[in-house]
Amino acid sequence: MQASGLDDTGAPGVAHADALTGAQSFATLWEVIADAVGDGVVLVQGDRRRTWAEFERRGAELAAVLAARGVGPGTRVAIDLYNSIEFLEVFFAATKLRAVPVNVNYRYKEAELRHLLDDSGARALVFHASLAGVVAGAVAGAEAETLLCVADGSGGSCPGALDYEAVVAECPPAPRIERSGDDELISYTGGTTGRPKGVVWRHASLFGNLSEHYVTAGVPIPRTLGELARVVRQLRAADPPPTALATPPLMHTTALLKAMGTLLLGGKVVLTSSRSLDAGEVWRLVERERVGDLSIVGDVFARPLLAELERTEAEGRPYRIDSLRRISSAGVTWSAEVKRALLRRGSFTLVDALASTEGGPYAVSQVGPDDDPETARFTLAARARVIDEHGRDVAPGSGETGFLAASGNLPVGYLGDAERSARTWREIDGVRYAVPGDLATVELDGSIRLLGRGSEVVNTGGEKVFVEEVEQAVATLPAVSDVLVVGVPDERFGERVCAVVALAPGAELTEDELAAHVGLTLAGYKRPRQVAFVAEIARTATGKADRAWARAVLAGPTPGEVAG
Repeated sequence: MQASGLDDTGAPGVAHADALTGAQSFATLWEVIADAVGDGVVLVQGDRRRTWAEFERRGAELAAVLAARGVGPGTRVAIDLYNSIEFLEVFFAATKLRAVPVNVNYRYKEAELRHLLDDSGARALVFHASLAGVVAGAVAGAEAETLLCVADGSGGSCPGALDYEAVVAECPPAPRIERSGDDELISYTGGTTGRPKGVVWRHASLFGNLSEHYVTAGVPIPRTLGELARVVRQLRAADPPPTALATPPLMHTTALLKAMGTLLLGGKVVLTSSRSLDAGEVWRLVERERVGDLSIVGDVFARPLLAELERTEAEGRPYRIDSLRRISSAGVTWSAEVKRALLRRGSFTLVDALASTEGGPYAVSQVGPDDDPETARFTLAARARVIDEHGRDVAPGSGETGFLAASGNLPVGYLGDAERSARTWREIDGVRYAVPGDLATVELDGSIRLLGRGSEVVNTGGEKVFVEEVEQAVATLPAVSDVLVVGVPDERFGERVCAVVALAPGAELTEDELAAHVGLTLAGYKRPRQVAFVAEIARTATGKADRAWARAVLAGPTPGEVAG
């Protein structure tokens, strides 16, 4: 159904069913917002700016390109892009067609990308030109038929790929259609699943979670599309309007949801141009765009950002960051000392959330200028619990270690993996909970202390690394007879990937050679950052890994480079 005219609630350009609850896709919501505040700027990156009207029109044009090549309801569309305006355009275009956006980690090598494309069943892939070499190798023999290349002068293309800008320019906008809150998106995560697995979310469930953005903004959650139009007009009239800077990669759920939540407010999403953290660029954007909400990844980002503030203060030219009202983080440790230093530099709130692609939030730490932060201490979220292995609540002050669990708006499950889904999403007392494996204790006052993830996953700078995947890569070296990979604490990145290696008799191997070998087949962040060479790997009587022993070895005086 093509939308036109006014509905009975006053929302322009909409002919869809008006109730929001459980009934709408994000494409429909964003179309309503574009009609209501079309002249407002919605996307900023470098010198490029898009208004809401331009965002909607380009999304519709790209949707027409995809539709002409067979993309429609349920088609999986993989997005292999750096943070960019195009990333969100592709997301919008796919959801317009009721297709399913699929995130891709742009650091993947050929084998990793091929696995994701095969596992997701993606039939379309939009990639950045600098990734053309990896894409060409990954799609050889794969089922992805539609390839669009976003070119910016860096890199080339691959056989059969279409130029993104050229094809968008030649297509008239696709008509608006009826959609459903049951439309899906797939977010791939390392999580607790071994190799990355796709977490399937329905739009209605995500809207249920993201509607908290309205509460934070001080407006009622819209119940109809007409109310949505009125609410976003009200918010756009503010000076400045809701403006968020998402510094983590949009390919990760944390940053994408921050962007989606800001878009639901009719706000402005600001993106950095650098492909790695440039602290100076971040603060210049906060100053120039009057950013109110800054999204980071714990100390991985907070320490360099703080250092940049300290540097410019010492030089007598501090950044103007008075617009900043909130800095939020998820995914990795954010230390109390860094929080305190940041709070001395502005009147804002620091929000440290425990969440996962599988669900949440599980717990939140929220502090302001008058509070004294603590590292890894949180308050349970409204629909969260800490449970033991039998699903019973852990008693406060007992010292017992339990698992974080959250109910509420949850994903459908892992794509094509009912067994793992049943382990992660459990029914407890008749209620469905996400239990991804994060361990915590409950203090006497009801607060919780996060201990880490019980499964064999290393969280390094927000990236999830499954240790067995790295072990398998290391074990292909002829010089290696046995290996254990673990995560050890890291001040900046939360954890770093490390390995304990036993060499074959007479073999020689250096730390750099081992890391380089792993980097041939796996993303760079999966390479071991520290290696301890030992005569023999300690294992249990049943042959299972003794990872506590491995961490103790890595903490000791064992040299990082040894001839066998």
